[in-house]
Amino acid sequence: MAKRLSIHDLREMKARGEKITMITSYDYTSAKILDEAGTDILLVGDSLGMVVLGHEGTLHVTLDAMIHHSRAVANGAKRAMIVIDLPFGTYSSSDLPLSLRTASRAISEGHAHAVKIEGGRRMAPVVGALNASGIPVMGHIGLTPQSIYLIGGYRVQGRSAEAAKRLVLAAKALEAAGAFAIVLELVPAELARKVSKVLTIPTIGIGAGPYCDGQVQVLHDMMGMYQDFVPKHTKRYANIAEVMREGAKNYLDEVRAGKFPGPEHSVDLKTVIKTKNNGPARKL
Repeated sequence: MAKRLSIHDLREMKARGEKITMITSYDYTSAKILDEAGTDILLVGDSLGMVVLGHEGTLHVTLDAMIHHSRAVANGAKRAMIVIDLPFGTYSSSDLPLSLRTASRAISEGHAHAVKIEGGRRMAPVVGALNASGIPVMGHIGLTPQSIYLIGGYRVQGRSAEAAKRLVLAAKALEAAGAFAIVLELVPAELARKVSKVLTIPTIGIGAGPYCDGQVQVLHDMMGMYQDFVPKHTKRYANIAEVMREGAKNYLDEVRAGKFPGPEHSVDLKTVIKTKNNGPARKL
């Protein structure tokens, strides 16, 4: 069995200049495939609210839903580190006991190896409290979808000199508090390069240019399954939606034409017996 990646492995990858790969996953089957492909981190993202559950955003995802999907991902991944998003309203710097209860459930019930939280310097106490309880934390700054109403939309962050300075300070504060990595979402590439250089922990970019220590993409975006819209930062590596439509159409046509199922897909009772203990059928 392949060795499970740890937060120490990720830090060493940054030191070697080796890029870190992260993809979202929400179920056993995709987790198994992505793990076998060699993905370093599987993120059980609250993006499941949009690409799996059909919500307009991430704010309606519950902790129970996140745990449910995380447990399925954990069943499929043998090498990749599993990071789970803590959903909106389940953690706060003003309620550290709540944050600890939430993160503890995510790890113990969701079988994840680390949690991800959104927010800058105000989240440093949360990172510290979770670390003190043995829970690794990945930070997330720049565009933070759980604060979308406060931000005012899906906009690039850190464009002004003052905003860029705040983002650098936020990254440093999260690192000082004990975060093992930080996601940078929708920030200018040069700013992402600066943050990546000043930190000793890895940065994982999404819409933040090529200079981060790693990259993350939403599976359903990059594989062409989610077609409501395509984020600008997404590169489509497949068009699975089209493959599924074509496959479904072929199935429907064959059923309606009486071509499926054929003899090879049907059970012939003359050539099947059952074991005495009513076990599985066995061909003669």
